[in-house]
Amino acid sequence: MNMNKSKSSSGLSLKGIGAAPNETVKVKQLRVKRVGICKLSDKQKEFFYLELFSMLEAGMDIKKSLDIMINQQKKEKEKALIKSISCNIIEGMTMYEAMLQSKAFTPYEYYCVQIGEESGQQLKVLSDLASYFNSKVKLRSQIMKSLSYPFVIVLASVGAITFMLVFIVPMFSDIFNRFEGELPIITKFFIALSEGASDYFLVILVTISLIGLSFKYALSQRKVREKVQKMSIAVPFVGHYLTSVYTARMCASMSLLISARVPLISAIKLVCKMVDFCPLQEKLKVAEEEVLKGNSFHDSLVVTNFFDDKTLSMIRVGEEVNKLDKFFDRLKDRFSSEIESKTNALNTFLEPLIIVLLGGVIGLILVAMYLPMFKLSTSMGM
Repeated sequence: MNMNKSKSSSGLSLKGIGAAPNETVKVKQLRVKRVGICKLSDKQKEFFYLELFSMLEAGMDIKKSLDIMINQQKKEKEKALIKSISCNIIEGMTMYEAMLQSKAFTPYEYYCVQIGEESGQQLKVLSDLASYFNSKVKLRSQIMKSLSYPFVIVLASVGAITFMLVFIVPMFSDIFNRFEGELPIITKFFIALSEGASDYFLVILVTISLIGLSFKYALSQRKVREKVQKMSIAVPFVGHYLTSVYTARMCASMSLLISARVPLISAIKLVCKMVDFCPLQEKLKVAEEEVLKGNSFHDSLVVTNFFDDKTLSMIRVGEEVNKLDKFFDRLKDRFSSEIESKTNALNTFLEPLIIVLLGGVIGLILVAMYLPMFKLSTSMGM
């Protein structure tokens, strides 16, 4: 099946599968009142596709299925979103056109639905989309779960040190002021740090917040994000970890698209839009150009010099036996396992390191506070 580009309002211009050569899929204008653009989380999308699949499989029509889903929604925006899709379908749009018009779904999603509708595999596509978002949610949950404990330890460490500087050190400082004598340099340093933290606490808090917001804003800019991503690739462990995470997402996307009989070139283009990782996007664009020249997908990926030998070998075998979707699914599972083992290894390394650093800083503060007392008791004893 060939797919040529055509202009559309979605930003992704594609001709319908199985349509006449010069016939372009046109989206009808929405004639119902729209209530803003509703952003759905990956978890909500998983439930959306899973519930729709379950009801359609049970024999319900699309209108009744969407009506039931509307009644299940608690938030007005989500209810309005599904209602707008339902109204557009009643007016004659396909599911694909209604999803595209809503602006709440990615090209990856509504393109897969379009393929499902035109190839008679709508139920399979909906089931695969639910599985895709389920895998995505699990992967994110797995990463967050693995990194949450070190984050809590770091937060507790910062809180403990701040508490000592703001409340404990000033108590010792008042005691030291009653005695004459030169304080050790380390004691002077922590007293000065404590006074600064107490006097400028709000200023420091606002400054840290502004730095955090500025960093977040900078990362929202595409050029800055691309530079940061390219730099992160060169960082030991971090670069390999990020590569595994985004390659797992690429494999999951390719598995779904190829199983839905999406042409390889179109699948690569869609995955480029879905995988927000500049180094991988650039390599996929190189692979796309090589495929257009007539090279196999495996040979095209070899040229990019981005994927490891095991990955390339599995893709080559999948291509030879014409089961690329199955092999991409296995690669997704492999990379997910690697991510889990890496996050566990990171936890094993970070936990004792953070505890040692925390104990070292707190111990240093205590030594700095008690050192003048040791000197005073020694001099009194003499």
